[in-house]
Amino acid sequence: MKYSDYEAAFSPARLNKYLTACSGNTTKALTLYRHNVKLCQKFYGVLNIFEVVLRNAINEHYKNHFGDMDWIRTQIRPGGMLEHHPHKSNVEKAIADLSAAGRYTNDRLVSSVSFGFWTYLFTKKPFKSGGQSLLKVFPARTTGLGQRAIYNELQDIKNFRNKIAHHEAICFDSMGQKSVSLAKDSYALILKYIIFLGFTENHLYYGLDVLPDSVLNHIDAL
Repeated sequence: MKYSDYEAAFSPARLNKYLTACSGNTTKALTLYRHNVKLCQKFYGVLNIFEVVLRNAINEHYKNHFGDMDWIRTQIRPGGMLEHHPHKSNVEKAIADLSAAGRYTNDRLVSSVSFGFWTYLFTKKPFKSGGQSLLKVFPARTTGLGQRAIYNELQDIKNFRNKIAHHEAICFDSMGQKSVSLAKDSYALILKYIIFLGFTENHLYYGLDVLPDSVLNHIDAL
């Protein structure tokens, strides 16, 4: 295929940033595009595992804190901790859809709501309404690291996750220059919170080629 064929398939606007970063070399631009896809593929599994472990930890914490095995559905009601949650309508829809299908359980609801639902719980209002106890899900967190700092870092992970979910590039810096710093920094931040949750990289990512040097080196070399 000619470069123009790839432009027709992916759109010039999508490929232009790769072309600019590779000084107009179309072969290098397409190679960089493919390496970005490979990098995103690797992070899909990393983020999937992190999200599952984090939401399960929060779910177990609040089940115990409220003494309620169905705490999300309870707390979404008027007067509850989640009454003004920005994802409230999505949660209510998930409850309604699962109930209509005869499949409702707390576990299915937990897996149905978005990552943003969970990270929002670390903002000031729900954190306070939930008894200011949510940081207990991070038993190995750095001493003195508080609610606001944790929320901000989880937001960084969420924003990185959304880049991948929306098929955006993760191989550039803020100036549009070719760079693997975002990928490396994001991976380090994810590992930091894996450790905070009481696990290690070797346990949760055992057997996975998580951040292969081969892909990073190829991007650096272009």
